[in-house]
Amino acid sequence: MDLRHLRYFVTVAEEGHITRAAERLGIQQPPLSQQIRALEEELEVQLFRRKPRGVEMTEAGKALLVDARRILDEVEGALSRAKRTARGEQGRLEVGFTSSAPFHPFVPRVIRLFRENHPKVSLVLEESGTSNLVAALRAERLDVAFIRSAMPKGEGIRVYPLLDEEMFAALPKGHPLARARNEHLKLTYLAAEPLVLYRRASGPGLHDGIVAACRTAGFNPRIVQEAPRITSTLNLVAAGLGASLVPESLRRMRLEGVVFRPLAPRPRLVAPLRLACRSVDHVPAAQRFVALVRREAKVLP
Repeated sequence: MDLRHLRYFVTVAEEGHITRAAERLGIQQPPLSQQIRALEEELEVQLFRRKPRGVEMTEAGKALLVDARRILDEVEGALSRAKRTARGEQGRLEVGFTSSAPFHPFVPRVIRLFRENHPKVSLVLEESGTSNLVAALRAERLDVAFIRSAMPKGEGIRVYPLLDEEMFAALPKGHPLARARNEHLKLTYLAAEPLVLYRRASGPGLHDGIVAACRTAGFNPRIVQEAPRITSTLNLVAAGLGASLVPESLRRMRLEGVVFRPLAPRPRLVAPLRLACRSVDHVPAAQRFVALVRREAKVLP
């Protein structure tokens, strides 16, 4: 059945008159009458009774009108949804992030901004290590991911730098180095300290950056424990297992038993925040998200 026949039928039913329906549709009256007769022949039912001053629906016509309107509304809705999805205004977007990324206010801010601007896009959030996030991007299980590492090896992934976040020393409360909280701590002061770090398999960027900075300062870090999540390192610090080096934004946790101290500017130790996505992506919502994040990153203070 041609959807045009249903549209013609609904218009005639609403107008109750062939000529007025033809004028509303912008066609001539004879072709419209022919289309209605063709629909009746196809269905093998009479839909209208011809009256001297118009037409009157039969019971079969009244029954068809309910379903015809529903079908046309569903078709219109499907076309509208397809167009919105193609424009990135509707659909599903899967966003990944490392455990430390959401603590920086930039990440929740851009996610909230995207949600406000695209309320019909369903956002799915997933936390994991950088390696797993990149693998999920390549396998198209994720669309974008906030990571802390440098450019992943292999093709198919594009990484956009967003910001560099200063690293802070996290020390157990009562530690001698924790007393002068506002003074910058030289990295060499941690040369003999046991360190608790985020395990390299989960966050190679942060782990390697810390090790490289320590070696630049003239010592090899004494790593006594590695935690599966960067937030877990702070719990271990609070328990007195050692000190740690974490992005400044983790101070927002205000964990009891942990004192944060800024590091001396040399050697500079930062935690980069980057946005990873596929080099070629046909998901319009992902394209819109990447554009929004990059635009917001440019206006950071």
